[in-house]
Amino acid sequence: MSEITGRVVIQQCLSACLKLPGAEGREPETVEVGRGIVVFVCFLDKATEETVEKLTKHVINVRLSENDDGRHVSICDIQGDVLIIPQATLGGKLKGKSMQYHMNVDKTLGEALYHKVCHGIRTAVEEVSSGNVKCGVYGARQILNMNTNGPYTHIIEV
Repeated sequence: MSEITGRVVIQQCLSACLKLPGAEGREPETVEVGRGIVVFVCFLDKATEETVEKLTKHVINVRLSENDDGRHVSICDIQGDVLIIPQATLGGKLKGKSMQYHMNVDKTLGEALYHKVCHGIRTAVEEVSSGNVKCGVYGARQILNMNTNGPYTHIIEV
């Protein structure tokens, strides 16, 4: 079994709104998406460009979105939106009663990989869909509001 280098949690949504921290001296910004998916992304130790490519391919091709007939199709098939949120806590491991994050990638590399996965998903979705792709801010606390059409959540590891 190979080592896990990346993890995403995908949640189907009707809409989602992410309040981003404001830059110094500026008001916080809000990004919103409609029907589609929310993707939480975490890169683990030894993550590489290959990790980004695999996660990108899985996110855009996995059949987790429901079309109007109730069939499961890819996010591109429903012309859906994607909200990508960095989520380092997905790399946590329980030790006793506390979580430890020793398996996470270095913060600088993690941020670079996160930007690449956002770019990859945006490019892939825009090539074949009218869906909207929005991204959160790496390494910052953000406020998420999401309306889901059922607790329909999946974990994908590469």
